[in-house]
Amino acid sequence: MTRPNIVMILTDDHAAHAISAYGSKVNTTPNIDRIAAAGRRLEQCYCTNSICTPSRATILTGTYSHVNGVYGLETPIDSSQPTFVSALHDAGYATAVFGKWHMGEGQGHDPEGFDDWAVLRGQGEYFDPLFITPDGEKVVKGYATDVITDMSLQWLDQRTPQKPFCLLIHHKAPHRNWLPDDKHAGMYADVAIPVPDTFGDDYATRSSAAHRAMMRIADDLTTEDLKVDPPQGLTYDQLARWKYQRYMEDYLACVASVDDNVGRVLDSLVERGLFEDTLVIYLSDQGFFLGEHGWFDKRFMYEQSIQMPFVVSHPASIPANPEPLRRMVTNVDIARTVLECGRVEPHARMQGESFYPDLTEVRPDVEGGEFYYRYWENDEENHHTAAHYGIRTTRHKLIYFYNDGMGIAGTTSRTWTPEWELYDLENDPGEIRNVYHDPAYASTREELTVRLWELQAAVKDEPHSSQPRPPGK
Repeated sequence: MTRPNIVMILTDDHAAHAISAYGSKVNTTPNIDRIAAAGRRLEQCYCTNSICTPSRATILTGTYSHVNGVYGLETPIDSSQPTFVSALHDAGYATAVFGKWHMGEGQGHDPEGFDDWAVLRGQGEYFDPLFITPDGEKVVKGYATDVITDMSLQWLDQRTPQKPFCLLIHHKAPHRNWLPDDKHAGMYADVAIPVPDTFGDDYATRSSAAHRAMMRIADDLTTEDLKVDPPQGLTYDQLARWKYQRYMEDYLACVASVDDNVGRVLDSLVERGLFEDTLVIYLSDQGFFLGEHGWFDKRFMYEQSIQMPFVVSHPASIPANPEPLRRMVTNVDIARTVLECGRVEPHARMQGESFYPDLTEVRPDVEGGEFYYRYWENDEENHHTAAHYGIRTTRHKLIYFYNDGMGIAGTTSRTWTPEWELYDLENDPGEIRNVYHDPAYASTREELTVRLWELQAAVKDEPHSSQPRPPGK
């Protein structure tokens, strides 16, 4: 029995709610939707640290940030640690990665376990990107999303056909500062893009973390982001909505280019007769705020930031199912899932659980679950986002803002008073009302506090020194 091929298309900051398969109200993505239609869409896929570098490390290694050592943007990966790619390679797969790496380059941080690779330097450029390769640096003319796809399809032509393959296609888009190509620039200029219901959130019941964050569309998007100065004489509300429209025009145009290139990959697999026995995954490294709570960016443990889009097809083993998979999964689970599909044993250090049996319908889909989240950075230079962790269950979310950044390479930063937030996602899906201090939620608060402590122990993370110890723990 032959092993399946694997193609993983990973984008940067693509919110699930900007994909039509997820019910987007702002755009359509017909090619990403093709994957979902041929297989399955995950309804509740979450990242466990909503920032690019750590999430990418978790996807590769199948481990939490405190295990793989990649806490934030400035903590590069030790590429010698086992990954799902290195396991596939050792099992006889041909392996390659093209595009964004963003986990450090050089000094032991370049991709390992890959037969071929060419990765962007750092964040990379949208136009005429510079690539780091085993043979040195090179600039490739063109638009990054097209160039990365070109490299990937060329590799498919040149690979050894007798071997199964694992190809990672890592796009820069739609990361800030959102530069569309000529084909898609202006495609939303005449479209009135609706603002989300929580656009005007005043953070009245939230902790100070929300008030401090510098991610407000009205205040923190720059001329470099918007490419043009706003009109004179606008009120604050008018300015916020004008900036939102400009931001979304370019963001969605970048997504449209990604979707076109997903179509190129799918068409190529079909033409080569490979689609039926290739596990095709489209996902992003985390979610993104598209105006919710008045924000752009990610980092926070709120839904739009932590929900990852994840659509997958493999006609040879995954029945096409229009109903989404409702079981809660995280990016820690992805490595084991890919390896189970490839019939390769995972490394013992890999955490999480494979959800491949759910996709193949060997195991019934059971709605529910819970997971542990931790954002380690206490960013005082750019976004001013406070360090925090918490637990997300089917109905509730408990967040502890401990706020001092301990754990990133042994550094410390300014200390803020710890704060708690609790949300009832059934009654408040927009996460507007923090009910942590509401007496009606006292028992829920106590139960979740204990469960948070238990989850930390289960994943072998250490609570922050300021976290109160629950009774009996």
